[in-house]
Amino acid sequence: MSASKPPGDYGIDAPRLLIVPVVLIGAGIAQAVVQRTWWPLVGVALILACCLLAVHASRAGKFVVWNRLLDGLGLHGDEKIVDLGCGRGALLVSAARRVPAGLAVGVDLWRADQSGNSPDATMRNAAAAGVADRVEVHTGNLLDLPLPDASFDVVVSNVAMHNLKARDDRDRAIDEAVRVLRPGGRLLIADLSGTRQYEQRLRHLGLADVSRRGLGWRLWWSGPWLPTHLVSARKPR
Repeated sequence: MSASKPPGDYGIDAPRLLIVPVVLIGAGIAQAVVQRTWWPLVGVALILACCLLAVHASRAGKFVVWNRLLDGLGLHGDEKIVDLGCGRGALLVSAARRVPAGLAVGVDLWRADQSGNSPDATMRNAAAAGVADRVEVHTGNLLDLPLPDASFDVVVSNVAMHNLKARDDRDRAIDEAVRVLRPGGRLLIADLSGTRQYEQRLRHLGLADVSRRGLGWRLWWSGPWLPTHLVSARKPR
């Protein structure tokens, strides 16, 4: 499968967070002009570099990383995959392209974590990629998934669960992910924070092959101090 970005418009992740660095860049430039010194421009350059990394992760990096992860699963093409916090479908559509005889299901609350987030936008992207016939989207909370027990071969999630601020809620979201996973199925959760907790919870629930690792610079959302880690596991048969 190609590592290219699938056709469609996938927006910008966390667009509101870009307001702060834009303001800081403007303030730094103004300070440099008023004080007639280039030192504030050093800070401007660092902030701009962080912004560029975040935009790259949102627009390109996540597609490269997740295409490699999905290819590494060795799918047969008839699996059922669920994407928790699917947004506009970047990961969901990429998964659907790999299961021509299967099903890819996305669950989201469609909040403003991604620009233009809505079920219709996600389905338009699925249609643009030619996979709408095997994509479903549901409005649902990660704490109470509107999905049957043991109904998916693969559970994936990309930078979504950290939005649950309470530790108990994150544990419950992991419990729900494991609940809908079939015996022998695999789970891959990428996130900016909380990944050590996910790893601990999965071990507590008795999952096998639990591991945690960094995903590299392509998913640095604000430089090397905010990397994305992947937690993966398999549900025992």
